[in-house]
Amino acid sequence: MHIPVLLSEVMELLDPAPGDVILDATLGGGGHAARILERILPGGRLLAIDRDPEAIRRVKRALLEHETNIAYFNDDFRRLSVFLEEEGVASISGALFDLGISSYQVDDAERGFSFLKEGPLDMRFDKSEGLSASEVVNTFSKNELEEIIKSYGEERYSHLVARAILQERKKRKITRTDELAEIISKSIGGKYRHQKLHPACRTFQALRIYVNDELGSVEEGVKKALEALETGGRICVISFHSLEDRIIKNLFRDNYKAGKVKLLTKKPIIPEREEVKSNPRSRSAKLRGAEKI
Repeated sequence: MHIPVLLSEVMELLDPAPGDVILDATLGGGGHAARILERILPGGRLLAIDRDPEAIRRVKRALLEHETNIAYFNDDFRRLSVFLEEEGVASISGALFDLGISSYQVDDAERGFSFLKEGPLDMRFDKSEGLSASEVVNTFSKNELEEIIKSYGEERYSHLVARAILQERKKRKITRTDELAEIISKSIGGKYRHQKLHPACRTFQALRIYVNDELGSVEEGVKKALEALETGGRICVISFHSLEDRIIKNLFRDNYKAGKVKLLTKKPIIPEREEVKSNPRSRSAKLRGAEKI
């Protein structure tokens, strides 16, 4: 199992106990799930969701000895209420959302998520659903591309990137990650000369968020998890960029003002320096928690 982000902090906030029913809405590499299982057994149950069928298959193999204590759901966590109904679960003791993309997905060039690896320009969590990033890049208008890159990637040079994409796709279809990364680098690379961030980073993030409708899923899924929590149940959410964190902050604040939850984190918890050193991908993680009242 891979080492998940903010593991000890998540376990402290979530505080799972033997017999609890815990929802892991973003199974990923299964690292959080494995630790949660240690705490809820005997008698506990883990409800695991992931849109990526490969993630489900991988974790099923790794946690085979606990198969009777885990129920898997290969779907978008925005449909978690369907999952709970199918499993006959009226309420849950806790819920965890570890948003964004897993290391396995980034490292697999064939998934098309990384601008540093050569692969097909896909980016879908589930390849059987929706438009691929290549279809978006090759068919959307300049204005549509600019808006996606600006809104979901917070890329200030979105107009330059969109213009470069349209110019290039007149010559050939853009189907590879390295092709798109090169187009972006040529168009705005000079603007990033003195920054640590790769010029293609924000555009790739924007396309991934768009093709998977990640922000819509986050808002709907977390709302449903809050509704499903039993009194005293806790929810933890790890986000990796400001758009996700803003949604969670607002949802928790609104529920707090409505007297439905108490906040476990006044400010988001971020990784310690040692964790960032050992796992650089954790550097932008923010953890927020709330308890149902």
